[in-house]
Amino acid sequence: MFEKCEAIVLRTIDYGETHKIVTLLTREWGKVAVMARGAKKPNSRLSSVTHLFTYGHYLIQKSRGVGSLHQGEIIDALRGIREDIFATAYASYVVELTDKIMEERRPNPYLFELLLQTLKYMNDGLDLEILTYIYEMKMLRVIGLPPSLDGCAVCGRSKGRFSFSIKEGGFLCDQCEEKDPYRFSLSSAAVRLLRLFYHLDLSRLGKISVKKETKNELHHVISAYYDEYSGLSLKTKRFLEQIEQLKSRLQ
Repeated sequence: MFEKCEAIVLRTIDYGETHKIVTLLTREWGKVAVMARGAKKPNSRLSSVTHLFTYGHYLIQKSRGVGSLHQGEIIDALRGIREDIFATAYASYVVELTDKIMEERRPNPYLFELLLQTLKYMNDGLDLEILTYIYEMKMLRVIGLPPSLDGCAVCGRSKGRFSFSIKEGGFLCDQCEEKDPYRFSLSSAAVRLLRLFYHLDLSRLGKISVKKETKNELHHVISAYYDEYSGLSLKTKRFLEQIEQLKSRLQ
């Protein structure tokens, strides 16, 4: 029996000379793997619908293991991402992050919508770095690693100057900063944006202009937090770092 779903292509692996195993994030069932027979053939009706990042409707024969993809209909190919090396790098990172975190067959409509909206914004040319930082911050709640951002992680104080402590798992006020000599000093803008990115409804995102210095602060804090607590090792992270270095040289 075939069933229809709404899905985003997270990953593809070549299988034999002509087939692909495609990992889909579906709105209805969560993450599922399907066999796309003949999808590597240029004239296959499954070729275009199994490209990375593609968003569409898919007709699937489900099974306990790898299901079978019968047909697909593209809603949005998100070509703008695939045609830009920088957009490809950032989108590949958020997609792999999602793939690593999501368990098989665990529906999460919130995460599906979050990923879809992020990819659409990237496709439309919005700030790739900011979109990635927002996504990373929101994923911390999904994986059960929420930082203390509403106040000091030690005393709870909510006003004043703050730094960020990886050891304490969040902000430190100026009265508690001696608790961590390795804390990250933060500008008031970085403090505000970390809070905003964590709580923001992404669908309400407007134009955000952030200085390069503030972006660097956000990058260092978020990366260090993930490195300390997530246990994730992502191939696309290394590629993204190389792309960021290239971007800096071009600027």
